[in-house]
Amino acid sequence: MKIRLTNYLREAMIFWNSILKLKPKTSRFLRHVSVGTCTTLLALLLGWNSQPSVANNPAHRSQSVSVDSVLTQSTTNPSTLVQTGKQHFQVGQYANAIAVWQQASDIYAKQGDRLNQAVVLDNLALAYQQLGQWKEADRAIGKGLEILKSEPQQTKLLAQALNIQGNIQLSQGKAQAALATWQQATAAYEQAGDKDGAIRSTINQSQALRSLGLYPRAKDTLKQVQADLKQQPDSLLKASSLLNLGDILRLVGELKESEATLQNSLTLAQKLNDVPTITDVLLSLGNTASSQQQTAKAIDYYQQAASHATSPTQKIQAQLNQLRLLVEAKQTEPARILFSEIQTQLPNLSPSHASVYARVNFAQSLIKLNSEKNSKTGDLETAAQLLATAAQQAKEMGDPRAESYAIGYLGELYEQTQQLSEAQGLTEKALILAQTNNASDIAYRWQWQLGRLLKSKGENKQAIAAYSEAVNTLASIRGDLVSSNADIQFSFRDSVEPVYRQLVELLLTPEAGKSVSQDDLKAARKVIESLQLAELDNFFKEACLTGRSTQIDEVDRQAAVIYPILLPDSLEVVISLPDRSLHHKTTKISQVKLEALLSQLRSSLRRTSLESEIQAASKQVYDMLIGKEIEKILTDNKIKTLAFVLDGSLRNLPMAVLYDGQQYAIEKYNLALTPGLQLLDPRPLKRQQLEVFVGGLSKETQNFNALPNVEREMQQISSVVPTQSLLNEAFISEAIQKQISKIPFRVVHLATHGEFSSDVEKTFVLTWNNRLSVRQLGELLQNREQDNRVPIELLVLSACKTAKGDNRAALGLAGIAVRSGARSTIASLWSVEDSATATFMEVFYEELAKPGTTKADALRHAQINLLKKPAFTHPFYWSPFVLVGNWL
Repeated sequence: MKIRLTNYLREAMIFWNSILKLKPKTSRFLRHVSVGTCTTLLALLLGWNSQPSVANNPAHRSQSVSVDSVLTQSTTNPSTLVQTGKQHFQVGQYANAIAVWQQASDIYAKQGDRLNQAVVLDNLALAYQQLGQWKEADRAIGKGLEILKSEPQQTKLLAQALNIQGNIQLSQGKAQAALATWQQATAAYEQAGDKDGAIRSTINQSQALRSLGLYPRAKDTLKQVQADLKQQPDSLLKASSLLNLGDILRLVGELKESEATLQNSLTLAQKLNDVPTITDVLLSLGNTASSQQQTAKAIDYYQQAASHATSPTQKIQAQLNQLRLLVEAKQTEPARILFSEIQTQLPNLSPSHASVYARVNFAQSLIKLNSEKNSKTGDLETAAQLLATAAQQAKEMGDPRAESYAIGYLGELYEQTQQLSEAQGLTEKALILAQTNNASDIAYRWQWQLGRLLKSKGENKQAIAAYSEAVNTLASIRGDLVSSNADIQFSFRDSVEPVYRQLVELLLTPEAGKSVSQDDLKAARKVIESLQLAELDNFFKEACLTGRSTQIDEVDRQAAVIYPILLPDSLEVVISLPDRSLHHKTTKISQVKLEALLSQLRSSLRRTSLESEIQAASKQVYDMLIGKEIEKILTDNKIKTLAFVLDGSLRNLPMAVLYDGQQYAIEKYNLALTPGLQLLDPRPLKRQQLEVFVGGLSKETQNFNALPNVEREMQQISSVVPTQSLLNEAFISEAIQKQISKIPFRVVHLATHGEFSSDVEKTFVLTWNNRLSVRQLGELLQNREQDNRVPIELLVLSACKTAKGDNRAALGLAGIAVRSGARSTIASLWSVEDSATATFMEVFYEELAKPGTTKADALRHAQINLLKKPAFTHPFYWSPFVLVGNWL
């Protein structure tokens, strides 16, 4: 049954203004970071040594003393008034603090004591901030700064005031302004000779950089802070810098380092017995555990954080993160209990950047909870009220980003209840807000949402236009998505990937009685290539790859590129030929059924399986990817090489094993994989004398089994081409670096264990004493001396495998292939007996050394050689070797 939702946004506009002024709530200031990783900066921003100030950690709320009673008890001594205000602030009586501090400010102004007036104005700004009264906060801090800037001898006071202004700016979502202000504060602290103050404001700069998505700069900033603090005694400053660094490391995908850094921060905070910082670190540890897919561990951290919380905002953030995980884990009953508890606390949050996003996140979890069975229909109305309130609060604060989020998600809610006209109106309003404020990271969401709404109304052309705008917007903000969406629940799989897939589905759905046009096929191919690039950006957690437009005829006149893409109800395939024509093939099959077939085929590729079992499943996949119709087109165009741009779990399958009923694909074609032609270096292998660096492990190390035939493999390679080698104990990072940096090797061959995973943290190559991550391997291979910039033509990983149970594990192989800087990579998708690998590699290098032989030619000859040997004829032995990248 369709639920009709009231126009909550319009109603909120009517009644919220009066509520805001009649019932101000209290809240400890929140660091502007994602919900659940909130750390107070109050301790960093306050504490003048020579002047009265408010306390560092207001931990309680109380309105037991009225403003009137405070005023009647007041004295004309401004210093006493300042101390009275401080006491009120400490216990959360912000309105009372404002009243007496305002009186003190007036008295100091009449006395001509401008410095004390400025200090009181700074404290007033903080109190207004706690109440969400941003105009008053801006006015107070602005007036205080005006006074201090006219006093050149008071540089330290100026620095402290600038720190407060940056704090207020960031809490309103004005990250760029906050960064500039904190840079000024750092300079002022340095001028005043206050090293600790300079460090505090530098840490604050990292918060602004983080909010702007400038993760590398934020990381470098915090690393420098750590170096400066290393020799200093333990302090909250150290704990805070470690906390911030741990958060940044998580956001750039360095999860192990993030956890270790946060644990160090927690140990220090516990040693200093600072409960607010302990709470903040527990929240961050929960976020890192969540990123590591350790749900139970993350929930435990969030529960600890909630129990330690000294402010309503800390507690609610911990609970919101816990609620999100419970909903994702479909633990409906615990989620509903927590939902009720959070619902009673939300009204206690004062209007602020953090409280707006708390409402948005709560509404998102509520919408997901509503989709579960036995859900309450009232959940959607509650979510609508939350979003409307969030939108109005954001409008009152002058925070258009937050307002766009709230209105846009309210539009999504109306979309779910099929109230399409209302949904479209809200979506368009949210989009205008995002675009007029250059918030492209938000705009793409509403362009996508608008596309969905137009599609639901049957307006496909307009829908394609909206989707295309979303994809173009995504291209313009590559690498900034996670950072820009730090305040809301964000998932690449949920929030980015579907944009591309849904657009491809629209483009490949022709009008009744018509075939898909060449223009739509070209557009679909471009979108598929863009998705490949976006997936790698997400894998690396940064936009580190540069694409270029390349046509297949520019690369190889006898090669075709095959683009399959998995959609909910079909497998779509686009084939690109050297004459620049495109062909389309579709198979109606549910994604669930297709994934089951692919899993069955992958499981059957074990040495104990019957070959007939493999061929039966492989024939079905062949018919969907190629089939007789496409086979004829390939034959007519004299195609010798097939380059696959694979999608999803297809990446875990070797295309060599595709079976047409008589032959395997490798018996007919040269085969290659590529993450897209835009990432392909089209230059052929240079035919100078090949010199190969060979490194490997034949002995057991780090609990990995011995590979006894590695020595034979290395000897056979050296018998064919000149080599330099490192084996076992000599095969360490430093030695590899030394060899590669000095000698212009065109081929690097690593005969060692390794694993490919969809998680960059779990993708590695083993050395004798270490595991080289994707980043470390890339840095090692590309860090050559200035006079030795010869590119690596080929990287060979001969004993690696894809992670078990990870249907996107081969994404790690693509990641290594592009990050290594090598033009081509050959690797194995699973571990093969090293005797078979040694035989394979001997033939491969023999063929590669022959003039005119391409890498794909050499690979095919080596695989067919194994296939024809009785001991290795089973596909388990010859099929897992794949070539990624340039096949020439």
